[in-house]
Amino acid sequence: MNISTNILAASDTRDADLAAALGALAHPARISILRHLAQHEACCCRDVVERIDLAQSTVSQHLKVLVSAGLVLYEPQNRRSRYSVNRPVLDRLSRQVGALLTSCCATPA
Repeated sequence: MNISTNILAASDTRDADLAAALGALAHPARISILRHLAQHEACCCRDVVERIDLAQSTVSQHLKVLVSAGLVLYEPQNRRSRYSVNRPVLDRLSRQVGALLTSCCATPA
């Protein structure tokens, strides 16, 4: 592989990672869950269920998607597992989306 092929492969990987993260956010319930978690240090699933009007099993499935995408951290603790926002990943996602919008929306010279 030459340098330009390596750069394209890295770009493709970044694009795939960005698409996966945005896909995980492509549901209103997951956005609500992420907002709730961002306002708290860490929450158990029951805390989220009490805040969002969804069944516990549904919230668990949405949390699983967010954890799988790396947007939320999962920490097992006895009977109540804790979930928290993965701030470094969300910061990187914010920068990537900003860069994407800037590059796509820039006025041609």
